[in-house]
Amino acid sequence: MTELVIRALTPSDAHLFDSLPDPLGVGRALARATHRPEWKRVALRDGVVVARAAWWGGHDDETPVNVNWFDFAEGEEEAGTELLRTSPFQVEYELILPAGWREDPAALAAGEARIRAVTAAGMKVLVERYQYRWTPECGLPERPRRLEFRPEPDDAVIFDVLRRVHSSTLDAHALRAIAEADVDKAAQEELDFFHWCPSPREWWQLAYAPDGELVGIHVPARNPSGPCVGFIGVVPEQRGHGYAYDLLVECTHFLAERDAEFIAGATDQGNFPMAKNFAKAGHPVVQERIHFLPGSQH
Repeated sequence: MTELVIRALTPSDAHLFDSLPDPLGVGRALARATHRPEWKRVALRDGVVVARAAWWGGHDDETPVNVNWFDFAEGEEEAGTELLRTSPFQVEYELILPAGWREDPAALAAGEARIRAVTAAGMKVLVERYQYRWTPECGLPERPRRLEFRPEPDDAVIFDVLRRVHSSTLDAHALRAIAEADVDKAAQEELDFFHWCPSPREWWQLAYAPDGELVGIHVPARNPSGPCVGFIGVVPEQRGHGYAYDLLVECTHFLAERDAEFIAGATDQGNFPMAKNFAKAGHPVVQERIHFLPGSQH
């Protein structure tokens, strides 16, 4: 084989990125996402693109948040591995897959090839997640009306609630932060994400039981791609009453009342209670995603 040339794209040759097929439909899944040309990299052989990757971040981010589009031509798995291995951006990879991909032979083959390539590049699976997308056609779930919701302007109060929620959690990203440092880091990462979202700060709400006791928090949000369920969390002492469903329903109504044409959501596949709540609230699974950590962050 001729020598591989790996380089970033520029606005003048950004069209090269689209010269590969898209067997997993990643382009459709990311139709609302904006990728900067300089955060796109390709591997070329004889001037032909044989592998590509696109890194993504918010409008004001100086470095990418993750890489969420990675493809290579048939027989060019090693080129794909080299493209990721030599990237200056060593961040999380989010492999986007169709819902039920393991039951579709073509999607299974494409997904497994990408898993092999990123694993060879030194990345390791963190978690598999369900991706949801509510639209008005799904219908609005009825509010249980068991809780009172109030905005909370004090970040210190929000931080304390997040600490309580993450003191006992099934969320893989939070568990990783706790393992690396402590529950404060997990809470701070959530708080940083809320502030990173371009939606209003006053949207964050705490939920209270009729006796005045705190139940949890829900954060309706807009990320750079549109409306989303930013966070749902119930404090440990209030679990077992199905309150996460109440929070999700309120979050759905909150965004729908502000003319959301869709609402994105996600949860770890191992978080069976939350997955059940999304299904009960009428949020269908539209994709599955596998999150990989870069080699330096295992």
